[in-house]
Amino acid sequence: MKMIRSAIVLTFAVVLLSAGAAKAADTETIFKFYCVQCHGAAGNGDGPNVSPDFPVTPRNFNKADEMGKLTDLDIKNVIKEGGPSVSKSPMMPPWGKTLTDGEIDGLIVKLRAFCKCTGPAAK
Repeated sequence: MKMIRSAIVLTFAVVLLSAGAAKAADTETIFKFYCVQCHGAAGNGDGPNVSPDFPVTPRNFNKADEMGKLTDLDIKNVIKEGGPSVSKSPMMPPWGKTLTDGEIDGLIVKLRAFCKCTGPAAK
């Protein structure tokens, strides 16, 4: 009985660890599919869609001085509702009907990793 219980606990541990790794992989896939075109693979705002005549400069996620001013909720709102919802560029589309809250939360973690910063406490 003790051996069966240990096997069950081990199985759950493996499943939970695998889920965490899958979530990180999913976030990377989502970032590559939805964000890299404008923000670039390194988050510098220099993606392949950004040409000399591009009407705006996409946000550089590596600029801690700018990213540090944004709460996680600010970032979530821009991702969900698009740039115009916060008086920013209409070139930033709303992804709220495409991405889940969990996927957006994963992107926020990734963006914070680029800038190596945290934002202020939510207002």
